Amino acid sequence: MKQRIAVLLMLGLVPWAGLHAQQQTAQTTFRVSATVQAVCEVTATDLAFGTYTAQGGTPLQATTLLRATCTPNTTYNVGLNEGTSPGATVNARKMVSGSQALNYQLYSDSARSKVWGNTTGTDTVTGVGTGTAQDHTVFGAVPAAQVVPAGDYQDTITVRVYY
Repeated sequence: MKQRIAVLLMLGLVPWAGLHAQQQTAQTTFRVSATVQAVCEVTATDLAFGTYTAQGGTPLQATTLLRATCTPNTTYNVGLNEGTSPGATVNARKMVSGSQALNYQLYSDSARSKVWGNTTGTDTVTGVGTGTAQDHTVFGAVPAAQVVPAGDYQDTITVRVYY
């Protein structure tokens, strides 16, 4: 009988059942990581005051939107420079037509009392990123009673996001 089982085993006709050696294993672990970098993007729409008349007794007012999109929990500041017109400063912005200038100002509040500038912690607007676009309204005003020649007056403002 023993010879018969031995022959059957050699021919592979008897299952190995409990004759397999137990499988051995070895294991280790590895880390998976990534660094998420803080990033901000900003978009702006043009600010159009419309038609200005020097005889008007009230300032000409308009608004526009800036959209800041920053990585969640990223603190940021939005600043506006003085513009590209000669002689302009943050506190005395100018639109020009040829050599003529029309004064205007940009504010961060609807009362138009806080000039929006470019000095972090002083006259910028602060926000905290959420990962989605956050709107910031720019409030503009052209002072009344400026005597300037007719023409198309323009300026270009640079928006900076500090984060």
